[in-house]
Parts: sequence; C-alpha cells; structure tokens
Amino acid sequence: MNITKSAVAGTLESSDVYVKAEPCDKLEVEVESVVYNQFAEEIKKSIMEVVEDLGVTSGKITVNDKGAIDCVIKARVETAIKRAGGDK
Repeated sequence: MNITKSAVAGTLESSDVYVKAEPCDKLEVEVESVVYNQFAEEIKKSIMEVVEDLGVTSGKITVNDKGAIDCVIKARVETAIKRAGGDK
C-alpha cells in the first residue's frame, strides 16, 4: 500500500498528536514529541504497528506528539494514512 496524497489527522493541543502522511518513494517516519526522551521507542512502536497492519510500503509519516496516549497515536496515524488514500 502506498500513500497517494497528503493528509493530516489530530491537533497540536495538549494530550493529542498531529500526524501528516504524504507521498514518498520510500517509507519514512519522523517523530517529534514533548516526551521524546522518555517514550520515543514506545511512540515509534505504536506508529510502526499501524503502518505494518495497514501494509504501507511507501510514504512519509510525520508525527508531532503533545503527550498523547498510545490508542490516540494509533488512531491518528491510521486516520491520516486512510485520508491519504492508503485504504485502497
């Protein structure tokens, strides 16, 4: 599955996460977080679980986390990917 257009999900409010999915030749994931030092690995793991479950093989996913919990991160990533045409 490839991301075919740019799309976003979420907000930059506290306890939420802003996710942008856009086309790219390869799979790239960028993470910025207010709790990066403490939870970077857990955030990346949550993102990759969704990416793998949806079968995404290319695209750039940019995540700006403001302290969201795991289920919110997963939901926002899934929504951004599906809005980006990744649900086909």
